[in-house]
Amino acid sequence: MPGPTFLTAQQVLLTTLVVKLAVMAALATMLVRYRRFRHILIFERRDLPDRLVFALALGVPLAAGVASRLLLNYSAADLSLEGAFLAGLIAGPYAGATVGAMAGLSPLFNGEFIALPFAIGCGFAGGGLRELCPKEAIWHFSPFVFSGLHKRAWRMLTRFQVDWQVVLLVAPIALELLRQALGARGSEHHRLFHLPPNSVWTLTAVLLATVLGVATPIKIWNNARIEHRLHEQEKLLLAAKIEALASQINPHFLFNTLTSISSLIRTQPEAARMLITKLSGLLRRLMRSTDHFVTLREELASVDEYLAIEVVRFGPQLRVEKQISPDTLDVVVPSMILQPLIENSIKHGLSRKVGGGRITITTTLRGGCTIIDVRDNGLGMSEDRLERAFGVGIGLNNVNERLRTIYGAGCAIRLTSEPGKGTCASLEIPELMAAERVTA
Repeated sequence: MPGPTFLTAQQVLLTTLVVKLAVMAALATMLVRYRRFRHILIFERRDLPDRLVFALALGVPLAAGVASRLLLNYSAADLSLEGAFLAGLIAGPYAGATVGAMAGLSPLFNGEFIALPFAIGCGFAGGGLRELCPKEAIWHFSPFVFSGLHKRAWRMLTRFQVDWQVVLLVAPIALELLRQALGARGSEHHRLFHLPPNSVWTLTAVLLATVLGVATPIKIWNNARIEHRLHEQEKLLLAAKIEALASQINPHFLFNTLTSISSLIRTQPEAARMLITKLSGLLRRLMRSTDHFVTLREELASVDEYLAIEVVRFGPQLRVEKQISPDTLDVVVPSMILQPLIENSIKHGLSRKVGGGRITITTTLRGGCTIIDVRDNGLGMSEDRLERAFGVGIGLNNVNERLRTIYGAGCAIRLTSEPGKGTCASLEIPELMAAERVTA
């Protein structure tokens, strides 16, 4: 039966380097999950408390890793060089020196007297490089920098222009070579921990691991920064789109109302004067409100002012009925969402109808959603016109686009119509109470 096989010194070294990179990647991933740490990464202007939090968040686990190396002989957990240099590179020289001091303190009790000044020096080296290097160049530093290294080096030589990616690559390599030199020459009382290579290839692996130990966390953290920026851009884009859609409604309504006033000035001057007064009251309400979202109670109040204008235009022929569930009054809805639907009912369903017309507004709560129906008993629409309803005019299409933009593609207007009997526009809005009210 064959005896147990043991790893060679070279295999042990390579395994240690792989585990070392895994430890660094795991630490960077865990830290970026915390909101305060992520906030520090995202915003470049960091005050003293932020830098202290960053240094403690990185320094405590690094110091624990060094302690585990001393107590358990677990060499892969010692990331003092990479951690101190990384802290200085991201948060400045004092944060780097703090992390270096935390990581280099415990080795003093093991006779590693060079460890503390070396780790602090690595932190200052990273911080000094941060002061010289453009901040975005730091965030662009990644494990894939080796792929175009020969081109970058050639450009530096031919154009006499500093390539900061090469500088960021050379710095940790130089620090690792310095550690190797100090560790190899150190006596029993002045030694420095290092992973001694036994060939040129293993030395190359050690240097590569040191670079990746710095570049991998930067890559992980930069991805978090990019995700945050994309999220913020999506929010701004959504707000801009809602603003653009909402801005189409008011001029559309204003144009129609002014046309009605113009037609009444000569024949019914008192009605025109009353119409102007009610229009000015509605416009004041719209100008006072900057919210993209209002309660249904406020939306219905705006609708009442609008209907008061329409009643002046159409007289007693227009009747409005409301069947409002009290549970829905405090539900938050997009502002100016009902007026275009009512205007559409009057314009296309009731204005050409002989005799009186009726509009019924119904609201109910069902399955966590607010159901709003705007129904008229007008002329109705054929199947062909119903299919083309959203492509004609501004109001109906605008409301539909706003709903889809805010709540997703599944939330849209549902139109049902029967020629000669009327049309119903139905909205299904996810429930959001006034206490949770938000603005875009």
